[in-house]
Amino acid sequence: MTFPVFASGDVLNASDMNGVGLWLVKSQAVGSGVASVTVTGAFSADYQNYRIIYTGGTASGAAQALNLRLGAATTNYHNSALYAIYAGGTGSVTYNNTQTSFVYAGSADATVGTFLTVDLFNPFDSTKYTGFGGSFIVTDVAGHTGGVHKSNTSFTDFTLLPGTGTLTGGTIRVYGYRN
Repeated sequence: MTFPVFASGDVLNASDMNGVGLWLVKSQAVGSGVASVTVTGAFSADYQNYRIIYTGGTASGAAQALNLRLGAATTNYHNSALYAIYAGGTGSVTYNNTQTSFVYAGSADATVGTFLTVDLFNPFDSTKYTGFGGSFIVTDVAGHTGGVHKSNTSFTDFTLLPGTGTLTGGTIRVYGYRN
């Protein structure tokens, strides 16, 4: 498939626009010294699956987890993370069962900044569990994480929470995957 290239003044045909795969749903700036960031109106019946990206911010301290909570749900989060320390070269795994959020959905660091790239599957569909997969990068570690929220609940918003400390700056962007 040849992807369309648009120039200023072009007429946008439906066939060209229908080929676009990701649509920006919401963009939200992060304040200064916040203990959490809630993004409302992120999920709807318009899309089944979403991508969330958060970059450009910093954390108040050293390498830490960026956790993800769906709506007001504080139970039923199950995920694991596989990661490697750059200097050691060995891999490690952490498991998180029945937590209050997805642990290590991303990462935050005072030096490196914030990194969160997460795909969410079915967050608005109340007939299915919500699944997620993502990657994280900190000063000395990189890894992949994934899991499921074991509840048939429809969510419209989410919250990012640093493992400790606060977040400052950056932008959270939410994209919908065209079906």
